[in-house]
Amino acid sequence: MTETYRILMVAPTSFFLDYGCHVRILEEARGLQKLGHQVTIITYYLGRDLPDLEIVRTRPTPWRADYEVGSSLHRIAFDAFLGWTGLKVVLRRRFDIVHGHLHEGALIGYFLSRLQRVPLVADFQGSMTGEMVDHQFLNPKGPWYRWVRLLELRIAQLPDVIVTSTQQAAYMLERDFNCGSRRVYPLPDCVNLDFFRPGVLTPEEVTARRAALGIPPGHPVVAYLGLLADYQGTPLLVQAAQILKRRGVDVHFLIMGFPAVSYYQQMATDLGVADRVTFTGKVPYEEAPAHLALGDVAVAPKLSATEGAGKILNYMAMTLPTVAFDTPVSREYLGTLGVYAERSGDPAVLADAIASLLNDPQRRTELGRKLRARVARHFSWDRAGRHLLAVYRTALTSRA
Repeated sequence: MTETYRILMVAPTSFFLDYGCHVRILEEARGLQKLGHQVTIITYYLGRDLPDLEIVRTRPTPWRADYEVGSSLHRIAFDAFLGWTGLKVVLRRRFDIVHGHLHEGALIGYFLSRLQRVPLVADFQGSMTGEMVDHQFLNPKGPWYRWVRLLELRIAQLPDVIVTSTQQAAYMLERDFNCGSRRVYPLPDCVNLDFFRPGVLTPEEVTARRAALGIPPGHPVVAYLGLLADYQGTPLLVQAAQILKRRGVDVHFLIMGFPAVSYYQQMATDLGVADRVTFTGKVPYEEAPAHLALGDVAVAPKLSATEGAGKILNYMAMTLPTVAFDTPVSREYLGTLGVYAERSGDPAVLADAIASLLNDPQRRTELGRKLRARVARHFSWDRAGRHLLAVYRTALTSRA
């Protein structure tokens, strides 16, 4: 008989929101539940409750009940509240594993795991300092950079075992943060293949939904679904739309996500492409496949060399040929099947890569089919759930 584990996940974010790291937390928790284990998630005050998960939230900060996504000084207070919530939970209940997501979750999880004398598994999705620099929250040449880097180095030494969302992140931990390879296990982001699949909409439904969004009939659609932010490459998408319009290429950009929708809508207006770009705003995770089904080509314009890019896997599962900047993470997911733009931050090279697919429908179909096969072979959440369980057993054995 397989032992049932009681797992405490520490999620220093507003779980659940419909993007990025939240999807990884969700699918890991569901995968563990599917294998018969009990998962409790502690998280910030805001976020969306899900009926199949036990979620314990912090109290709101008295001076601010809402807050923005991403790096912020307010997160220091949110994390203090999260640590207090975690303390109350572990004083009432026993757990077998503490699973800390992101670096803050690993730091808070360290103290909770030691109180319970159980292993800490950290789940890193890139570099903490690298993300802060990408978000322009931390100046790599400023006085604080060294101290934040030292804090990240210290946090990396705390877990019994570390899982990473990419092979690149695992390599970085070993190379830059003195983490032995026996303690680091790559667990790449994955995708739910039963959920993200081609054929979720009929051709008639695709036509009707495109018309409802104001997309001109007969124009190929370039789809993006994720956070809207400069570090995500959103301005490059809008600028690429402008370049393609100037070249006389008939194409429509469907940009789906949040926040700052009005800001980027104004950018599209200022660049003269409001007629070529549709912003949908936030798309609930449950509706993501139907929205992606409206695209002919998908794009992932993030330039970061350290952060994950799980949206690419959703594109692959939907048989969408994908344009991405040439980063190690993009290569890890797409392999030789990606259409890569040079990682220069130049919107013209992104436009060139998109145009190369728009002009070749047969290539789009062939790439989409092969991408679906690749993601099914290497990036299934069912497979990842079993891998994560093996990591837990390793942590428990090493701890014993």
